[in-house]
Amino acid sequence: MALAKPKRADARRNYDQIVAAAEAEIDRHGADASLEEIARRAGVGSATLHRHFPTRQALLEAVFHDRVEVLCAQADELAKRPDAGAALVDWLRAVAVYGATTRGLARSLLDGGRDPAPPVDSTCEAMLVGAGGELLRLAHDAAAVRPEVSIVDLLTLVNAVSLATEGSTDAAAEATRLVDLALEGVRPRG
Repeated sequence: MALAKPKRADARRNYDQIVAAAEAEIDRHGADASLEEIARRAGVGSATLHRHFPTRQALLEAVFHDRVEVLCAQADELAKRPDAGAALVDWLRAVAVYGATTRGLARSLLDGGRDPAPPVDSTCEAMLVGAGGELLRLAHDAAAVRPEVSIVDLLTLVNAVSLATEGSTDAAAEATRLVDLALEGVRPRG
């Protein structure tokens, strides 16, 4: 479900300009990018920014929503693979790499559960839980993952890896290596 966009042409244009400016600023400065600088770069006042996005988290959700939809679509494709365990691991690697190489994403996912502003079913976190939950269910059915492992456990782990590797020289390779290392612990024992 996409985040609702304003209907009037001028309001929609302001919305789109704010999101574009926020993407650029977050790419440069991370999730703590200055809201005042985002408004300035968008060519709108602070009040206009806050009218469209009452909280920083609401703005982050708008910035990352489309990117997270791509990860969810990837989960849907991976769910068709015969090896459910490998599909889950491939998706978790992709989430970790995406978080490590998309400045601010991992941080925004951590904060998502604390801000009630966006509708619960459209938050990036909820989207990832839904998409990954299906992959995990398939992996559980195939006995490829320990039964007590939850999708929240896995996303927390992957998000921690993303945060730890964000900004490193080769964030994608480092995130992949650490996810592979960490996921050894979720496989069934003996």
